[in-house]
Amino acid sequence: MPKAIAFPTDAKLYFKSIQALVKMADSSQITLRQTYKKLAKTALCMRARYAHARQLKRAKREEKRLHNYLGRLIRDFERKTEGQALETESSYLLEIIKRIYAQQRNDSRKVYSLHEPHVECIAKGKVEKKYEFGCKASLVITHQEGLALDLRAIHGNPYDGHTLEEAIRNAQNNSGKNIEVAFVDKGYRGHTVEGKTIFISGQRKGLTQWIKSQLKRRQAIEPHIGHMKNDGKLGRNYLKGRLGDCFNAILCGIGHNMRLIYNWLVAQSSPKRLYSG
Repeated sequence: MPKAIAFPTDAKLYFKSIQALVKMADSSQITLRQTYKKLAKTALCMRARYAHARQLKRAKREEKRLHNYLGRLIRDFERKTEGQALETESSYLLEIIKRIYAQQRNDSRKVYSLHEPHVECIAKGKVEKKYEFGCKASLVITHQEGLALDLRAIHGNPYDGHTLEEAIRNAQNNSGKNIEVAFVDKGYRGHTVEGKTIFISGQRKGLTQWIKSQLKRRQAIEPHIGHMKNDGKLGRNYLKGRLGDCFNAILCGIGHNMRLIYNWLVAQSSPKRLYSG
């Protein structure tokens, strides 16, 4: 479930951090030695031009310049506020900015957005979109009708197989029915579910002809996900924070079920057409 943030680059994060730090200093009535607002904007534009022209050494130089500007502002701000009690929001924002300044390329749990620091990088492996920035979402639907039994946001970027047991348990609680058989995709290989029959997409051994036909129905979840992304808001989450992720996932599932029920009622109420040869 992608979050509504810009694609994160180091230069953009440095520039936004500089803007936020200068704004925070103005609101706290702190006079900085130098704001670097114009110089930072110039460096960001030049970095984009050099990167477009494949002049990577020059682009890296401008990025380093932005990094230096941010470091000077952080040190100046801390000197001016030494011994003062900052507001909770200001101190939290300052910690996020310091994390952005200190993080390296291969660090884990990096900050990808200034206003959504909890966002995680999820590797998709697709040609058109290698990475998504948001959180994972777990979806359980009925085998025939496609009604969503459970749709929730999962934070921490866990392995899919470790989330299957909780997803089945939540679906059972929401539906009031016991789920005995589940058909899942290849991402759930190595799951830890016991007491349930789990068939994984692409499985070859131990399948009867009926199970093979039922396993083909597993792919039917993909159009439902597409409708949730296009008709709902699963494709881009605009709600803030981790709580907003949870609310957005639940509301997407509710909206999807309401659309399916509405379409079914329309089909039932429409008069049947008789065709004569």
